[in-house]
Amino acid sequence: MRRLLVLVLLAVSGLLAATVRLYLKDGTYHLVREYRVEGDRVSYYSTERSEWEQIPLDLVDLNRTEKENAERVEREKRLAAELSVEEAVERAAREERERVPVTPGVYLVEGSELRIIPQAESKIQTNKKRSVLKVLSPVPVFTGKSTVELDGETSKNVVSRERPEFYVRLSVDERFGIVRLKTKKNARIVQTWNVIPVSNELIEEQDDVEVFRQQLGEGLFKIWPVKPLEPGEYAIIEYTLGQGNIQVWDFAFRR
Repeated sequence: MRRLLVLVLLAVSGLLAATVRLYLKDGTYHLVREYRVEGDRVSYYSTERSEWEQIPLDLVDLNRTEKENAERVEREKRLAAELSVEEAVERAAREERERVPVTPGVYLVEGSELRIIPQAESKIQTNKKRSVLKVLSPVPVFTGKSTVELDGETSKNVVSRERPEFYVRLSVDERFGIVRLKTKKNARIVQTWNVIPVSNELIEEQDDVEVFRQQLGEGLFKIWPVKPLEPGEYAIIEYTLGQGNIQVWDFAFRR
């Protein structure tokens, strides 16, 4: 909307650029295409009568005429500069969107390159068993407390920047973010699930990392930590609250 307004204003300014107000000292003015001072006379081309005319110089308010023309020129330059900046921002945003693959997933920014972060196979751990967690709706209900875990104590996807940047392309509108994982023997804990008896309401708990989110397009976001990460195990997760359909992309930060 703002860009459209700037374009309209520039178009109007362009039309008016050929029309100058030649002010007279009595406060009136002539609409002219151009004018020039010739001795004690001012010659001007009247846009009303489409012909050259003359008027005594002492009747013309040159100071007001030149001041208004200078202000108009400056205004047009400012509008053009604003449009140029907005076009550059839009072009950069478009190029950024186009560099991200259309396949839903998570992509790590490494300079001018993108690295695909593979989706991890998460598992649900209850008191009795541990099994692969698939995206199901509704998910099987495990009464009491259970944990969503990844095999191994460390991720194979290592990042070295304290504030890594990721692109997240969603397949559906869901919650997403960066979480810190808890490490235990031979596994990493992503979420803890608490199922309330009788109602079977599922409550997910995780160690969220505060992040910045920038939406670049439909279902496409760029996220990065607000504060530098501490060395450890992390993951980007995508899930629907209370549904247990979590998807996980794990990574480790090492200095």
